[in-house]
Amino acid sequence: MTIATAKLSDPTVRAAVTAINAGDRGAFVALLTEGATMSDDGSDRDLHEWIDREIFTSRGHMDVQTESDHGRALVANYSNETWGEMRTAWRFVVEDGRISRFETGQA
Repeated sequence: MTIATAKLSDPTVRAAVTAINAGDRGAFVALLTEGATMSDDGSDRDLHEWIDREIFTSRGHMDVQTESDHGRALVANYSNETWGEMRTAWRFVVEDGRISRFETGQA
């Protein structure tokens, strides 16, 4: 069963998922700390290149299925125009209301 984005526990993660689903790159980037990092399937990637390719130019969308770690760990059905739909895990490191790192990969 999908968890409504508005009901996600962590306000920063909630804002990130909202930005992803709205296709709002500016709102998503505003949530990142300077020097934020990310990894995909265990390999560090260039964050801005990755979000452009995997989220914003390919119309990424998250349907969150579960959350844990106070809302900073999600399992979601993620879809985009490049890969279709897949079950993914997301972990966010939030510092002072901003994301300093996130990790994603297939769940």
